[in-house]
Amino acid sequence: MIKFFLMVNKQGQTRLSRYYEHVEIKKRTMLEAEVIKNCLSRSKDQCSFIEYKDFKLVYRQYAALFVVVGIDHTENEMAVYELIHNFVEVLDKYFSRVIMFNLDRVHIILDEMVLNGCIVETNRNRILAPLLVLDRVAES
Repeated sequence: MIKFFLMVNKQGQTRLSRYYEHVEIKKRTMLEAEVIKNCLSRSKDQCSFIEYKDFKLVYRQYAALFVVVGIDHTENEMAVYELIHNFVEVLDKYFSRVIMFNLDRVHIILDEMVLNGCIVETNRNRILAPLLVLDRVAES
């Protein structure tokens, strides 16, 4: 099961966070700082899976953006690694350039892909269908 999903820039600033288990705000801040530090300090030659406390971290870097997913020990790391790539491809397909001004849309995309910590959809067209409907309604 997925515990959390983070998008972080190279400066270590969290750009998006979604938690699928309750974590207090103070603990979230500390958790994010430690997780980000662990991922940013690794070289590109190192594995993208990290054992961390009672869960695993799966991360992937895209230019200046890191996508980090915290999972429990029952989740398949490669499936989550591919989920991250699929998520970024969906973002790339929907947004032409700037995504940080459209975080509501990014949350919708993530919600279409992951529900309560479980991967529910990977088909790009089905993931984008609700957004395209919203766009049509906004245009009219």
